[in-house]
Amino acid sequence: MTARMAARWFPGAGTASADPLALLLPGAQSPRSTPTLARRLQWERRTRARLGGTDAAIAGLVTVLIALSGSGAATTLEPAAPERLLAAPALAAAVWLIALGLSHSRDAAILCAGATEYRRVVHATALTFGVLAVPCLLLDWVELRWQLLVALPLGLVALLIGRWQWRRWLLSRRREGELASRTLLVGDRDEVEYVLERLSSTRDLGYHVLGAVVSGDAGDPLSLGARRVPVLHWDESLAATAERMGADTVILASKPDADPGYLTRLSRQLEGTCAELVLFSRLTDVAGPRISFRPVDGLPLIQVRIPTFDGGKHVLKRALDITVAALALVAIAVIAVPIAIAIRLDSPGPVLFRQQRVGRDGRTFAMLKFRTMHVDAEQQLAALQAQNEGAGPLFKLRHDPRVTRVGRFLRKHSLDELPQFWNALMGDMSVVGPRPPLPGEATTYDGTAMRRLYLKPGITGLWQISGRSDLSWEESVRLDLRYVENWSVMQDLMIIFRTARVVVHPAGAY
Repeated sequence: MTARMAARWFPGAGTASADPLALLLPGAQSPRSTPTLARRLQWERRTRARLGGTDAAIAGLVTVLIALSGSGAATTLEPAAPERLLAAPALAAAVWLIALGLSHSRDAAILCAGATEYRRVVHATALTFGVLAVPCLLLDWVELRWQLLVALPLGLVALLIGRWQWRRWLLSRRREGELASRTLLVGDRDEVEYVLERLSSTRDLGYHVLGAVVSGDAGDPLSLGARRVPVLHWDESLAATAERMGADTVILASKPDADPGYLTRLSRQLEGTCAELVLFSRLTDVAGPRISFRPVDGLPLIQVRIPTFDGGKHVLKRALDITVAALALVAIAVIAVPIAIAIRLDSPGPVLFRQQRVGRDGRTFAMLKFRTMHVDAEQQLAALQAQNEGAGPLFKLRHDPRVTRVGRFLRKHSLDELPQFWNALMGDMSVVGPRPPLPGEATTYDGTAMRRLYLKPGITGLWQISGRSDLSWEESVRLDLRYVENWSVMQDLMIIFRTARVVVHPAGAY
């Protein structure tokens, strides 16, 4: 095979200078991947292969086991034909794996991306159900019915657990500085500092910031948590800087407003050097999940879906609240008796504490909690105001003398909030939602914070799994607003799951 044929059929092999035409047309040579970019693409391929292997193993194992158990439990006089018995799990597994691939559930962009990955797995399973339901009904395929009714639900749970385990593995590797995007931050110093602050507060391990290229005077190094980020001079092209630093990602915190072609030129300069160019916008602070890219006849448009606060999605949320609250109350009934006995033995007074809170649309309701303070706690409040450690209008005291010994334990593990599942069942609260404010606190809200009242308050929420009382007032409001305007059922399920971990390993609860 000649050098020209090799270059034609294997464009990544050899060097372009081997072809005489390349000397005449140097601008026609396509960019080649740098070693850093090649390593990035390699670990992405390996991660997708691991996920694909896990998906295939789960789909194959579940469908075959259900087929075997279904054939053994059959009550028909005539045994199932062997070809139909074998075809059912093979068809179910094949359609399932194809749906998982078509839904892009293994894309590198959504690894450790919160609910997005899990949502795509659920959508792929729902699509599989719909596709398999057609031959099941038309052919009266009993073996395939077992796959629909048993294998898919069980397999979905197994797939989600598998993705969660791989997510934990990936996070552990990223804590060691591996399998993360080696990143350069670019832009004005103020915007770069804001991006670093957000990366630090969200504990996002997906980006390992190597340095910041700031316009104007370089100034002192920047901080990302406890780590110092060097500030680089803007004295060469960003592609050259990225290659020199070994970066595979560039986050553009701000760009020159007077240069409409800047992004196009920059993205072309980074070809062969970086895997992605990430554009930062403060709009994503609130509207992140509602932002989508919508090109119209070559016109690049960014679409922001306006949130709605009624409709079918909220009916589904109410159904989830009723289901979870009813199941939780059954379990709570078992431990409520010893908790009640401990409260009464520790201090005189009622077991339950009722407190007025503000719910959706500003309506007040009586929120239930296990009593954790002495009965004269309200009378002691005025004397403790000077020691307030709470953020904003909140009153919090890490070593509050009004809290009983049993109450301190209940608060630490969030057991005092268990009676609120009754509020959720009655419709005053939701299982997941913004933090329920006191009436005095709600009267201090400005127009932005008042948006927290657009949804029912929750027993748990982003505020609880993100630090609770350790959060600043501004951070607490930001988390609540992000939830109010972007919530989804999948996100609710993830928050419920993460809340269980917070109860076992509490942080910020006092």
